[in-house]
Amino acid sequence: FLFLVCYRALIFPLLIREGKPTPFFTFVLALLFCIFNGYLQGRSLSNYATYPLGWLKDPCFITGFIGWLLGMAINIHSDHILRNLRKPGETGYKIPRGGMFEYVSGANFFGEILEWFGFALACCTIESLAFALCTLLILGSRARQHHQ
Repeated sequence: FLFLVCYRALIFPLLIREGKPTPFFTFVLALLFCIFNGYLQGRSLSNYATYPLGWLKDPCFITGFIGWLLGMAINIHSDHILRNLRKPGETGYKIPRGGMFEYVSGANFFGEILEWFGFALACCTIESLAFALCTLLILGSRARQHHQ
């Protein structure tokens, strides 16, 4: 969880070459959401979630962890493909090719949705499931718009 948050907050923004500016209001809403969600997930896992001694060997945790890891790999690779679609100074729409883009038009969205459902399965908390469902609804609608 922390690796992904650090990647998204620190590494990913440094890798972006050019792009459309983000409206300040959108930035503030995203920041507030991330702060609230980070608090909710952290508090849930550190104060309320209880796991049996063999939890890390449980099929539920292992399946969730693998889903999270695959989703993260798909997400990072898809972001790499999207960042390299255009040469510097080039504009216009380009269709991404390679990786999961060969199977779904919103591979980056698919990867992130898979990540958070894997996280929810590994954690087995209401809070992690709520975040996975929010991710599905928000990114699913964005993926649909991008596909159209």
